[in-house]
Amino acid sequence: MLKNPLFQEILMDITNDEKNSFSIIECILNGKTSDEEISKETEIKLTVVRRVLYKLYDAGIASYKRTKDPITKWESYNWRFEQDKASEIINKKYKNLKEEIERCIKYEEENIFFACNTNNHRYKFEKASQTNFICPECGESLEYQDNSFIIVKLLNEKAKYISLGKSKVMISL
Repeated sequence: MLKNPLFQEILMDITNDEKNSFSIIECILNGKTSDEEISKETEIKLTVVRRVLYKLYDAGIASYKRTKDPITKWESYNWRFEQDKASEIINKKYKNLKEEIERCIKYEEENIFFACNTNNHRYKFEKASQTNFICPECGESLEYQDNSFIIVKLLNEKAKYISLGKSKVMISL
């Protein structure tokens, strides 16, 4: 799961800490559950470990159990990685990406485009015809743009996400 690029992206969105996040989660998965153990094992400052863990907690992909030492009265936090929630977040992200690709395909299929070869701006037919097929940015003429290669690329991306959706990105540890 830690090698899944989409999980890595989600983890970065949550923690903004690429350097430490993976080590901390890996440590939890390997049985070190207290923030002190994680800090010692990873050689990451305790404050950084706690910051990352609380961000994961806020996102719902980590949980903790608080215990109090009967002698010292100090509280300890034992952390757990929530695999199901992480899997749910990844699946939702895949679904959103697939839907965005479908919107792009529809947009490309339903429109005719003209482009300026000078500045690479693209205009829908309606806009291009309003300007007599002259680029409103630089004054050069607009040329018809065959967007079939864009549609093919988007369809390939969609196929990739559909196949991932069928397998339901299950996280195995």
